[in-house]
Amino acid sequence: MSEKPAGADMPEEAVGSQVSSMSTSLVLSGSSLPSTPPVWQSSSPGSIYDYIRVASFSLGPDGRIAQWSRRATELLGLTAEQAIGRDPVEAFVPPELREASRRRVADILDGREWTGLVPYHNPQAPHGHGIAEVYVMPSETEHGERSALCIAVDVTALRGLETDLAASQAVFGQSPLGFFLFGTDLRMLRVNERFATVFGRPAETYRGASAYDLLPRGEADRLAAALRQVLDSGQALTDMPIVGTVPGNPERRRWSVSLYRLHSGSGRPIGVAGLATDVTGRRRAEQEAAGVRRNLALLNEAGARIGTSLDLETTARELLDVAVPQFCDLASVDLYQGLLSGDETPPGLADGSAELRRVAFASAVSDGPVAFGDSYRAGGDDDTGGATKPIQVGEVHRYPFNSSCAVALRTARARVVPGPGGGESLELGSTMLQSTLVVPMVARDTVVGLAQFSRTKGSEPFGERDTALAVELAARAAVSIDNARLYRREHERALILQRSLLPPGDPEAAGLDIACRYLPGNAATEVGGDWFDVIELPGHRTALVVGDVMGRGLRAAVAMGELRTAVRTLALLDLEPAEVLSALDEIASGLGAPGGSHAGGRAGSRALARGAKAADGSSDLSEVYLATCVYAVYDPVTRRCTFANAGHPPPVLVEPGEPALLMEVPPGMPLGVGGEPFEEIEVELPDGALLALYTDGLVESRDHTLDEGLQALRAALDPQKPADSADSAGSGVSGDTSAPAAGAAGRKAVAGSLEDVCDHVLSTLDTHHGEDDIALLMARVQGLLADSVGDWQLPSEPKSVGRARELARAQLESWGMDELADTTELLVSELVTNALRYGEGEIRLRLLLDRTLVCEVWDGGLVQPRRRRARDTDEGGRGLQLVGLLSAGWGSRRTPHGKTVWFELPLPDGSSSGPDSVEALLSMW
Repeated sequence: MSEKPAGADMPEEAVGSQVSSMSTSLVLSGSSLPSTPPVWQSSSPGSIYDYIRVASFSLGPDGRIAQWSRRATELLGLTAEQAIGRDPVEAFVPPELREASRRRVADILDGREWTGLVPYHNPQAPHGHGIAEVYVMPSETEHGERSALCIAVDVTALRGLETDLAASQAVFGQSPLGFFLFGTDLRMLRVNERFATVFGRPAETYRGASAYDLLPRGEADRLAAALRQVLDSGQALTDMPIVGTVPGNPERRRWSVSLYRLHSGSGRPIGVAGLATDVTGRRRAEQEAAGVRRNLALLNEAGARIGTSLDLETTARELLDVAVPQFCDLASVDLYQGLLSGDETPPGLADGSAELRRVAFASAVSDGPVAFGDSYRAGGDDDTGGATKPIQVGEVHRYPFNSSCAVALRTARARVVPGPGGGESLELGSTMLQSTLVVPMVARDTVVGLAQFSRTKGSEPFGERDTALAVELAARAAVSIDNARLYRREHERALILQRSLLPPGDPEAAGLDIACRYLPGNAATEVGGDWFDVIELPGHRTALVVGDVMGRGLRAAVAMGELRTAVRTLALLDLEPAEVLSALDEIASGLGAPGGSHAGGRAGSRALARGAKAADGSSDLSEVYLATCVYAVYDPVTRRCTFANAGHPPPVLVEPGEPALLMEVPPGMPLGVGGEPFEEIEVELPDGALLALYTDGLVESRDHTLDEGLQALRAALDPQKPADSADSAGSGVSGDTSAPAAGAAGRKAVAGSLEDVCDHVLSTLDTHHGEDDIALLMARVQGLLADSVGDWQLPSEPKSVGRARELARAQLESWGMDELADTTELLVSELVTNALRYGEGEIRLRLLLDRTLVCEVWDGGLVQPRRRRARDTDEGGRGLQLVGLLSAGWGSRRTPHGKTVWFELPLPDGSSSGPDSVEALLSMW
């Protein structure tokens, strides 16, 4: 008996299971059959035969169907009862093909193998029949009779499988993405060419490789864990980042890996598939974009935080607050010492050798200053000798000529000092610096200082983008620092101008206690157009002036200075207050006109006063000066004060025991309008009376009207009732004025010193509105005591000269001023003689004793004395020359009924002494 073919009598399900298990093992292992016999085991369906629909049946010796498998039932549509025992040709071959089919069956039973396409009747097929590929293998029964074993495959399924394999191969082989397959043992089965190109090795070398053969240990652990998780759970994993290197290239690469589990037709896991994409370039682009966004955000923050103050040191600290730690780990700012001290051009600026001062330091890695890229030699200015030490904040230093810092200062270009391995690294405790940026601070083509930014080891070194950002940050800070420097310079100049135009210290006046305050509307500039002045006039009289130039700033201060100088000049001419304001009005009208033309200035001022354009049609009124002013002259002998007003708020008068009153002084027009006359009034002020002159900034603001402010000022100065009793005082008073203690404090302050009165007024009223300057001048009337005045009427006759000498000597002896008797007697004789010779009417002699001795001689003549130098041959003409030589000062003024000639002598215990009489007499010849 011939040997049976392998598996001829084996049930087809067992055969299929065996073949499926072996083929699956071969496919997943990726290798040939093992050398040892396979272990026979049962495996669930799910092999390739499930996809191609393999069926089997057998033919007996009689050519009829002897065995019929369940797969044949599924494929051909006939049950075993319907098929067994039937002629296969009659069973499922179409009639027109049956004759040829019977011959083919006969040949098969004669022992010939046959493979071909066989049509069969299949009701489930689209056209009612299908085509099967049949493989017929001759066989024998146990009795030696010829039979046949047939295997049938549906051609449609076979062609579909072929198409699927071709499509899978195309996707796997031609995809621009890197595909790879891992088996259930987490070893690679296959990779495509793109994967091999990305990872830099031939595709065949990956078969059987694990994750540890591709990646460093840490990354391989992550990938292996991810593969096991996907294989066990069946959940896909997308965009897993993997970092590693490829053979022959030390550069770190980044990949994005997505994993998903593979299943058989029955759903059994057979491995893990994945896609790998090289995202190194994309990652680099994302980092660059993130860096750009970070730099833009840093610049935006710098724009908001740097330059908020006009202080140099504050601006430097603001720069470091922005830079540390967002941009670097350590930073410092050095500014030229010359700039900090106010020099216009610091010495050594061109070669970087000038002294610098460390104004700011910030660190995210240490608590105090440390030696980093800016260390210098403590023992000298060069690189030789001395120990390296860190620069302390506030320390003045110089960088060595050849150092990176000095080179950056000379060239005005940023320099990167490399870290370890760069040859210029410095040790920061136990931390090495990665790199340092040395950036000169340049503003308006001028280097004002140096900024240094350092990063420590572990941080990324500075690149080109970092250098550009550091230069921009330093430039912004430099502009703010230079602006602060320029502001400080201009502010100092304006402040010097402002202070030079105000009375120095506490003004003094005969018969008056004086106190004053000046508050600029803008505390940053301290420059404005308000002013006050106390001017000493002959006869111990005093001129009190308060004025306000319309406008603010330096221009208003300059205009104020011009007007104040004009007021003092006019006051020394001893004119009446109304005459002073009239002359001042003419001067103010001509200040803004070209060439000082009064007509042009007056026309422009009038137009401005009416709210219209200038008379010449121009709308540019920037050079028109308008000002308000109140001018008062107080005589301590008569205790009378004469007032004239040019559009200024009225003075406030507080007499002893009386309420505060607004003086009814004719208001007049502002100075600069021109052509309007001024009126004056004369008021007698009792001893102890309080007089307040002020500018409108004290009583007027956008929060309350002028009338409310005036009421508040009256309430603050009223010695009888509390401040909260005024009708409208609350509108101009700051703080709680409803408490009785406030009124008591106000009464106590008004009754106290003038300094307390000024402080009380400023603290009670709203003086912090910042809208206008505030000037306050307060005077308390004392008057000269009766025994400090000697006043006599003398007839117009020659013997009055001798009588005048006697009266003067007697008065001086009664005052204990014997040292002045001889000089006074001589000068009185000269003035009385001149009054008799050149004057008219009765003669009046008056001696006034206060801080100095003043002698006045009155007569009815209108001719003013004129001093001249007498020739050697002249017998007279030396009287006024003698008066000028022996006195501290002399002069004359007009009176309503004539003139007054006066001279002044310092007291013996005064700080100044008069000229030596002998030397004065000898100098006349």
